[in-house]
Amino acid sequence: MKRKYAGALAILLTAFCSFEAPRKPVKYPYQNAALPVEKRVADLLSRMTVNEKIRQLDMYSGHEVANMKGHEAESYSDSAKISIGTEGIGSVHDLYPLTTDITNQIQRYAVEHTRLGIPVLFIEEGLHGYSGLGSTSFPVPMALAGAWDTTLVHQAGRIIATEMRAHGVAMVLGPVLCLPRDPRWGRVEETYGEDPYLAAANGVAMVKGLQGRKLSDHDAVLAEPKHFAVHGIPEAGSNTAPVNMGEREARSSFLYVFEKAIKEAHAMGMMAAYSELDGIPCVDNKWLLKDVLRKEWGFNGFVLSDLGAIRMSLNNHQIAGGTADALAQTLTAGLDMQFYDFPHDEFLGGIKKAMATKQLSMAELDRAAGDVLRVKFMLGLFDHPYIDEVLIKKVYHTEASRAVALKAAQEGISLLKNDGNILPLGPNVKSVAVVGPLAESTYLGGYANEASKGVAILDALKQKAGADMKISFEAGYDPKDSSAATQTVNIEKAVDLVNKSDIAVVVLGEDIGEVGEGKDRANLDLNARQTRLIEAIQKTGKPIAVVLFNGRPLSINGVAKNVPAIVESWFLGETGGLAIADVLLGKVNPSGKLPMTFPRSTGQIPYYYNHKPTSGHIYVDEKNTPLFPFGHGLSYTSFTYSGLNISPASIPVNGTVNVTVSVKNTGKVGGTEVAQLYIRDVIASVTTPVKALKGFNRITLQPGKSGQVQFKLSAEELKLWNRQMKQVVEPGEFKVMVGSSSEDIRQKGSFWVK
Repeated sequence: MKRKYAGALAILLTAFCSFEAPRKPVKYPYQNAALPVEKRVADLLSRMTVNEKIRQLDMYSGHEVANMKGHEAESYSDSAKISIGTEGIGSVHDLYPLTTDITNQIQRYAVEHTRLGIPVLFIEEGLHGYSGLGSTSFPVPMALAGAWDTTLVHQAGRIIATEMRAHGVAMVLGPVLCLPRDPRWGRVEETYGEDPYLAAANGVAMVKGLQGRKLSDHDAVLAEPKHFAVHGIPEAGSNTAPVNMGEREARSSFLYVFEKAIKEAHAMGMMAAYSELDGIPCVDNKWLLKDVLRKEWGFNGFVLSDLGAIRMSLNNHQIAGGTADALAQTLTAGLDMQFYDFPHDEFLGGIKKAMATKQLSMAELDRAAGDVLRVKFMLGLFDHPYIDEVLIKKVYHTEASRAVALKAAQEGISLLKNDGNILPLGPNVKSVAVVGPLAESTYLGGYANEASKGVAILDALKQKAGADMKISFEAGYDPKDSSAATQTVNIEKAVDLVNKSDIAVVVLGEDIGEVGEGKDRANLDLNARQTRLIEAIQKTGKPIAVVLFNGRPLSINGVAKNVPAIVESWFLGETGGLAIADVLLGKVNPSGKLPMTFPRSTGQIPYYYNHKPTSGHIYVDEKNTPLFPFGHGLSYTSFTYSGLNISPASIPVNGTVNVTVSVKNTGKVGGTEVAQLYIRDVIASVTTPVKALKGFNRITLQPGKSGQVQFKLSAEELKLWNRQMKQVVEPGEFKVMVGSSSEDIRQKGSFWVK
């Protein structure tokens, strides 16, 4: 199947035409494409006025340059001439042009009518699909992570980039590389889960997919990892709340993911977070933005504020005395571009005032403007600023792209429980009661285009079940009417339908108003309406399969105890319902694994698998185990592990260990297992996790067949930050654990570093 998708994508991504208006003759060195980028940047900066430099650090919105129809730009507007003027602007966001002609016209004005011809950078959202109308919508990142398939994530990134650049958009606000250690945080769905190794692997794959072979290609966009840094564990799970953490833990887990995106995938953008880290707002944190990001990691792209984050330093964090002070602090710390923080005139005046009072130097202004110009040169905006306007028809929402989205949705589904082999729905099942309003939901997940719709679970089951299986539906509750009388009637209808059916498929999870950015939760239980519904259906005694439709782990203790089958689907994008139906009907054997721990209660939070040895979660009123552990996911078949081999048994500090294990399909149907490798540094100079993921591999086997899974552990996987805050490999014993989840370890061994 992979070969089929790769071939289709190859055809898709080479369907580009040369499209360029006649170029002006080269007059200045910065216009010479043959010169190195740094020389072009230096030459251009030397010709720019202070105003022109400042305007490169400013972001404009779509309504300032185009005629908007809701979320999308419908046509070019002469207001672009006023906004761009003769001095140019840095970027435009919230444009989402319906045609490439719109961005081409805006770009043409910037290139041909400003004094120096500096092009505009168009920036849009695209966490799991370009957020423009009609794009290919993939599963949310949490579900992509649940597939444990970085090849698939890379393919998704290529498609997202291709669809964006075909519209003239050259930069995407993503991926999100936060580690969500507090599932109360509403943005959990945007992340690749709690583990640094898994999140980094997916982040690298996505960044490489987005940025392609060369940024100047018309199927590549600049990737901008966010939110830098340590944003995924805000105090009390509240978005933008303070983060209190030491440098060692930050470096070991949270910064590691961003470091991989920079060093391995060469991400050229970065978004500074809203939050404060150890008392310093991230947008004002020189240690983060200069010392670590640029000096240590070699980052040479540009840093964008999160929306309004600079203004927060003034209004919320209260560490600045005015606009000029706030802008001076953030630019001196290493930030490059504002994100709707201040009105344009206030932004321009604030920076000029900071320079006049010597709070901000010309050198810092040049550095910031140079960072923005550098990526514009690297994106090829100076040399081929216009996009072929027929390209959209060739690459937008193609069948090949939709096939990748479906495969990603299928692989991202995790089977959490299946007592008595309730699933898949076999030939003996003649009637199915589908219950829950979420079964009709066409929600794609956060940061998708709100006008775009997916396939609902109910519709997909009706489409795929066949003539021998009757699919019937009752909502069971009305999200818009919480009156007791209405709820009682709805539950009675649902119970009556279940009693008349062979099995109930109940879709539970999070109503749309409960999940997403700005929708943090104080608890993780199902809401009262869903709890009443599932308890009533349980009393029927009929077989039940629950499908979870949610963006974060939930504390579903009652469901986990009393319902025999549970399927975690997350939000799966446009083909989600089809993928879920395939799994329920047995057309696809589930292979997804949880990228995040399910806690039993909010009181256990933060609860993540790679905790320190003293983090026991021991309470008098709660178990000390997770409801479902990280890496958990069942199959319709079974797998055994044997023959663990670790070679060599002893290595130097810069050595490499090869780990192999045999996996056998001992069931009756073909399936895919995700074998996971964890290690434990037995004795170290600083405390280390009880176990840490350091490798994973997918292996597909037919019944009775065996295969060998191989892992490689190098110094990179064995390093820690010692007491001197140096990253080293320390001599000693390392335990090796290989299994089906972080708790389901099948094979154990060890090796020594000497």
